[in-house]
Amino acid sequence: MELPTGVLPAVRQMKDFDKALETDHEYIVILESRLVQLKSLIDYSHRNKKKVLVHFDLIQGLKADEYGMEFLNREMKPDGVLSTRGNVIALAKKYKLLAIQRIFLLDSLALDQNMKLVRKFQPHCIELLPGLMPDIIQQVGSQTNIPIIAGGLIRKDEEVNYALEAGAIAVSTSNTTLWK
Repeated sequence: MELPTGVLPAVRQMKDFDKALETDHEYIVILESRLVQLKSLIDYSHRNKKKVLVHFDLIQGLKADEYGMEFLNREMKPDGVLSTRGNVIALAKKYKLLAIQRIFLLDSLALDQNMKLVRKFQPHCIELLPGLMPDIIQQVGSQTNIPIIAGGLIRKDEEVNYALEAGAIAVSTSNTTLWK
């Protein structure tokens, strides 16, 4: 399974969707949408030779169960999903979608709890938020041997470089100035 690398344009607002399609990046992330819009966004992205990662948890009208994943896979055809939910990661893997476990690191306890989830569900990638912690990127990468995507609060080119130098394979960002 091909993994995303470099900068991942993350579309939070529809006004930024066309900007993401105009980039040279292979993947785009759809962070928020309504179920009724999603198929046309994915189809349009695929016609523009973009692979699409969908943040499953933020799609309004999509239920995080077997039927929701079956519908997403069969009718919408994304290339992968992001989720904080272990059951969604397991279902994405079952349907042969790229499964990215999104983890928020608020403190040491959150890190420990999330590491248990990662070990249990074995996602294809881990997205660490916030992505400004090079030591944690290295630690999680070495402890899990799972590729890391850094995301959240990355606002400058140097911060993208720090994350990549720390071992992240990609950086997801909704900051359109970093998509160039």
